[in-house]
Amino acid sequence: MASRGSYGNRRVCVVGLDGVPHSLLARLAADGVMPAVKELRGVGKLRTMRASIPEISAVSWTSFATGSNPGVHGIFGFVDLKPDSYALRFPNFRDCRARTIWDEVGAAGGRSVVINQPFTYPARPLEGELISGFVALDLERGAYPPGLAARLKRAGYHIDIDTTRCRADHELLWRQLGETLAGRRRAVEMLWGGAWRYFQVVVTGTDRLHHYLWPAVEDRDHAHHEAALDYYRAVDRFVGEVWERFRDLEGEVAAERFFLLSDHGFCRIEREVYLNRWLQEEGYLRYRGGASSIEELDGDSRAFCLDPGRIYLNLRGRFPRGSVEPAEAPGLAGEIGQKLRALEHGRQRVMRKVFTRDEVYAGPEAARGPDLVALANRGFDLKGSTTAEVVFGSSDLTGMHTWDDAFVLSATELQEPLFIWDLYGVILGVLGMGEGKNR
Repeated sequence: MASRGSYGNRRVCVVGLDGVPHSLLARLAADGVMPAVKELRGVGKLRTMRASIPEISAVSWTSFATGSNPGVHGIFGFVDLKPDSYALRFPNFRDCRARTIWDEVGAAGGRSVVINQPFTYPARPLEGELISGFVALDLERGAYPPGLAARLKRAGYHIDIDTTRCRADHELLWRQLGETLAGRRRAVEMLWGGAWRYFQVVVTGTDRLHHYLWPAVEDRDHAHHEAALDYYRAVDRFVGEVWERFRDLEGEVAAERFFLLSDHGFCRIEREVYLNRWLQEEGYLRYRGGASSIEELDGDSRAFCLDPGRIYLNLRGRFPRGSVEPAEAPGLAGEIGQKLRALEHGRQRVMRKVFTRDEVYAGPEAARGPDLVALANRGFDLKGSTTAEVVFGSSDLTGMHTWDDAFVLSATELQEPLFIWDLYGVILGVLGMGEGKNR
């Protein structure tokens, strides 16, 4: 019989804190707000990590789970285009073309437990249990195996907060942040037992707090600052509880098999940037009949944008009313990219970098991706709105994602610079399974 620590009994535990930046986590641990994280820093190393491009949860968590970029796994954003049309669709877990960590574990005869992993709806069968995270519409279809949803409902488990109401009602926000975190705790208690090899749980309330009340997190004089710290104290207790459970199982090797991480960073929004409006003003985009929708794109349009900064050329042969000849595409992409790089607001450069498709995507799905992907400097939140009447504006959102301030905390040796998809191979290596089959 294999001894603990051998190939047959190796375990990995992952706790995800959605949208928590390295800089914030380090500060809260140092200030005593997160003592469990401080303890983990004593047995492991806290590193910065780069997220996916674009730096959104649907892409970043899928890249983590599959060890690949959208050119392989096929998830380019929360919205996408129906083939050969301008119609928008919402991709889901069925659209993921790559194998996940838990697929590999199952193929090796092991069991996995995955709780609240974003962009895993509807839940796909696996060897073990899976509870979908946002954007999950229904717990029945978001939990596997059949029957798990009923147990979760009896335990008062909620997929997410009410994101529409909580944007404006901050008292409701605090209440539902506490309720959903309590639900994650009950799910861990429910599913911890058994001979699993991979266990993952993700907290998404951190991301919600940052979007709606980022100033409360960083501003000591904000009316909700202490409430924000209290929430982080609760998150820290949750992390500590999972760590203690895992340490009891694995003993002295636990630190090398425990991973705490985020999928992207966060910062304050200074201005939202509406790129479709910018394309209109630059003469690249027009709508038919006074409409304001990608589906009503005029045939003379040369380019359009999908959230957050994905720019598609209106290519002949790719889109029904395509106006750009394939031979023109490289020059047009270069022209738009150059103008975006020069875009300023208040004497500040808006863009950090504008990537071409070939710079960020590689694999069998890459041709479906945008022609350009814009990555903004901190404070400039890129949007794909088609109804904005100005290029620069604001909304009730206060925080935005960042690309290069995600984190991972683990005692496992990791090569830097570190990208979120690198952890797939690292985790499978810790489990004794090589680096999997995705690239």
